[in-house]
Amino acid sequence: MALDLDTRAQLIDTVRRFVEDVCIPLEETVSQTNSMPDDVVAQMKELGLFGISISEDYGGLGLTMEEEALVVFELGRTSPAFRSTFGTNVGIGSQALVMFGNEDQKTEWLPKIATGEVVTSFALTEPEAGSDAGSVRTKAVRDGNHYVLTGAKRYITNADKADLFTVMARTDPDTPGPKGLSAFIVERNSEGLSVGKPEKKMGQQGANVCDVNFDGVRVPITNRIGEEGEGFKVAMSVLDRGRFHISALSCGIAQRLIEEMVSYASERKQFGKPIIEHQLVTALIADSYAEAHAGRAMVMDGAQRFDRHEGVTLLAAATKMFCTEMVGRVADRAVQVHGGAGYIADCAVERFYRDVRILRLYEGTTQIQQMIVGRELHRKAKAGEPV
Repeated sequence: MALDLDTRAQLIDTVRRFVEDVCIPLEETVSQTNSMPDDVVAQMKELGLFGISISEDYGGLGLTMEEEALVVFELGRTSPAFRSTFGTNVGIGSQALVMFGNEDQKTEWLPKIATGEVVTSFALTEPEAGSDAGSVRTKAVRDGNHYVLTGAKRYITNADKADLFTVMARTDPDTPGPKGLSAFIVERNSEGLSVGKPEKKMGQQGANVCDVNFDGVRVPITNRIGEEGEGFKVAMSVLDRGRFHISALSCGIAQRLIEEMVSYASERKQFGKPIIEHQLVTALIADSYAEAHAGRAMVMDGAQRFDRHEGVTLLAAATKMFCTEMVGRVADRAVQVHGGAGYIADCAVERFYRDVRILRLYEGTTQIQQMIVGRELHRKAKAGEPV
């Protein structure tokens, strides 16, 4: 159920002040230390950010997709490491349970996920499986009332902090591709589960990715999400919401970058006047503003359609494709407007330039989005549906 307009406005204002007063002043510290301060995480929990997409019945805020997008627009105005701290709880770490979990699973885990007591992580990617999820090799062999998981996952976001993993594993070795996969809830303290050290990354310091290894991990059958063989369906079903979420984040970051460009260009003088008065510089900023506004419009349209339970797979893929590519262009222009200063590590736009690069990779690469758009348009054409 949607919030009334006053409550929604209050929520957005609270998140905006949290970003302005708490997050932005700490951006450089988080980047240098590659860690998120405990007191900031505590404030996120207090604000309910870990449970924005989880129903109020299970202790979350139960925001609609539109409301979630409005919150993420604000969170995008700071380093994406802050959003990533709770992002897996909001998205793929919890939505499999929300959409496919049974009542016992929801009752046990969702309230803890919503408050941040439990941090979740989504373990799909492997050394030989990423965009091609059907190539998952991690095995789940049935043994009485348990499955025994063996395999390795790679580049798993928040794995170093996670208490609970949603794991995709192959339960039917005789069925190649996605149909042989199943989804499981696996607790971090399970015997045989180990987490590797955080990888050194191009950007988004403070939000870590790690390998997760399963060496004969016994998982109760009651921890399977959905039916056996439904793992790929579970994974794909959560992505429409996730793609709008990442698109909203991209638009929020673009807004911050535009603010940085306008501020710098209004103060920096060359040839006797602020560089914003030079047409070629103005063009860089104007193009960025127009593209960011177009992306925001796409997100809002898609979010509203999502909330009306319309089919949005095509629009979600197109929005994610556009918005994540858009913010890459905006970040590049921001460095250009700042000139040499934009290449220096203590400049915010230099950090954002590195941070936004991954947005074109996760929740499906740009090329995967292009494939989905093409596939969906072809399907509509064959069915005689308007495109």
